[in-house]
Amino acid sequence: MPGPVPLRFTLPAPVLADVEVDGDVERIATWVLEPADRAPAGDVVLCHGTPWSARVWAPVARALSQEYRVFLWDMPGYGASPKDAGTPVDLVAQRRRLAALLRHWSDDSPKFSPHVVAHDIGGAVALGAHLLEDADLASLFLLDIVTLDPWGSPFFRLVARNEPVFAAVPGPLHGALVREYIAGAANHALAADVVGMLAEPWLDDVGQAAFYRQIAQLSPEHTAPIVSRLGEVRCPVRIGWAEDDPWIPFEQAGRLRNLLPRDPDGGPEVVAFPGRGHLVPLEDDAAVGRAVLTWLADLDGGAGRG
Repeated sequence: MPGPVPLRFTLPAPVLADVEVDGDVERIATWVLEPADRAPAGDVVLCHGTPWSARVWAPVARALSQEYRVFLWDMPGYGASPKDAGTPVDLVAQRRRLAALLRHWSDDSPKFSPHVVAHDIGGAVALGAHLLEDADLASLFLLDIVTLDPWGSPFFRLVARNEPVFAAVPGPLHGALVREYIAGAANHALAADVVGMLAEPWLDDVGQAAFYRQIAQLSPEHTAPIVSRLGEVRCPVRIGWAEDDPWIPFEQAGRLRNLLPRDPDGGPEVVAFPGRGHLVPLEDDAAVGRAVLTWLADLDGGAGRG
């Protein structure tokens, strides 16, 4: 049996972008990676989930950036973005931020029409921006996403009901809890340095409060309107899912497929990742990178809708 997956690549320092969202200016941590020796073949935006940050995409982003211009962001309340107590971190607020961020990035690139690759609640954020905020996308690659009911682990629901209690636990106990929670998402397939990298933004006093705040504000009430409109998706879609995801079972991939519009080849296609857990972007970044690049090549070759 192979050992736990080690840390293979980290992101450089982010650029803090001032983005206008519903008339207010918000600061969002962003990254842009692109080919060093050629013009990019297109634009790809990566959306993370919870309780992660853009760091979960780092190895895949490096692989994609050999051919594409890759944009990453930390949702406010996560990672290197501000974690102010008064900043809403629910799915409605995040989908509006993504739509605004896409407009912000398009200011420097009038032909900006990105492919979006989204994981976990990043899928709900991307679909919400597309369906409810009218963001036009070139395509969607949806990886183990949070959208269909039921979602949220028993621990997730327990925290949502008792946020102040969890926010007040001693720091060392909180740190151990966060690391175990993250490790469990990958069926303990990640090395300690990877788990530590993902946990680090949550471990100081500000991060501890933010960790429980974001869980408390996430609600299936905000995914229900997205589910009701999945048949209205206007771009090609491919679905990826880890077969051993302990948080969102593989059967949801088929249910999601059946709610999305059919393409001329009978898709959306579902790409399975055998033996992998919920953190498949880190557990098997090579396989995820290949799957995304294959998807983009298929689009270039004329496959899919649109």
